[in-house]
Amino acid sequence: MRTYEIVYIVVPNTTDDDLAKLNSQLEKVVADLGGKIVKTDLWGRKKLAYKIGKYEEGVYVVLYIEGSGKEIAEVERRLRVNDAVIRHMTVRTDEDLKRAEKLKSRRKVSVRAAAASGADSEGDVEGEGGDEEFDS
Repeated sequence: MRTYEIVYIVVPNTTDDDLAKLNSQLEKVVADLGGKIVKTDLWGRKKLAYKIGKYEEGVYVVLYIEGSGKEIAEVERRLRVNDAVIRHMTVRTDEDLKRAEKLKSRRKVSVRAAAASGADSEGDVEGEGGDEEFDS
């Protein structure tokens, strides 16, 4: 399974009911195509970095999705044709998460190896090093 983050911005005058309806439609589409929405974050109304059309603010929503990729194509299509959505962006995050896990495990192994070889005892000796107090 691949993981994706989809961030989309809706017009600021969108009601909470309309936003909930859009989110439930997207959840249904993802579920029908075999994926699942892991988490939905509503960031709320924020000022845009630049004016998009006539809007200076927008309501930000982030969806975290696990799926094969065909769900993402359909979600993006629906976001494109929805008049309330002014921008959207999709990022595939599973490769970044794998890379981060690999680096994390390498760090753990190198810390264990350093501790086993006694590298920890070669650090500052009390009275030497950077923990000195300075009089002003």
